[in-house]
Amino acid sequence: MTAPTNSGGKKGGFIYPQTPAEYVAGQQEANVVMTNLADMLTWAQNFARSRSIWPLGYGLACCAIEMIAAAQSHYDLSRWGSEVFRSSPRQADLMIVAGTVCTKMAPRLVRLYEQMPDPKWVLSMGQCANSGGEFYDSYYTVQGVDMLVPVDVYVPGCPPRPEQLIEGILKLREKIEKQGLKIKGEA
Repeated sequence: MTAPTNSGGKKGGFIYPQTPAEYVAGQQEANVVMTNLADMLTWAQNFARSRSIWPLGYGLACCAIEMIAAAQSHYDLSRWGSEVFRSSPRQADLMIVAGTVCTKMAPRLVRLYEQMPDPKWVLSMGQCANSGGEFYDSYYTVQGVDMLVPVDVYVPGCPPRPEQLIEGILKLREKIEKQGLKIKGEA
């Protein structure tokens, strides 16, 4: 292969080859992305899904106050399409578990999770929901909500600030964009 010469067209400091003999691998005009229709539709569906996450507020303790504060005008959770906390699990696709989960509340949390339509995600907010928090050695506290339902994002803190919850939701958006759509019955 020969290096490109000045006989080619020049645009923005880059020399474009005029003949096939002047072509050098790696010096194309722009990157080309090859895809198929199924991958493009999956990307579009995941992109749209990540921009309209409807949370189910499951506030159990002091973390619920910070969760409520994140939805107020000062932090404005509505910028990311999550402004209205749904009161029914059948209308939500994100469960935000904010606070201490006791053993008496655990079956109710699992029932609400099971009532949510697929696809569904769980965000664990605060040390009590993540690992039991300061009640880790108590007989009535669940040692992390991940023992009950699968957790997608953990937000640390006691209680975490509203900015941390927003960051957790943005991380969940990234995760949703990257995941593939799994249709029931397919491998």
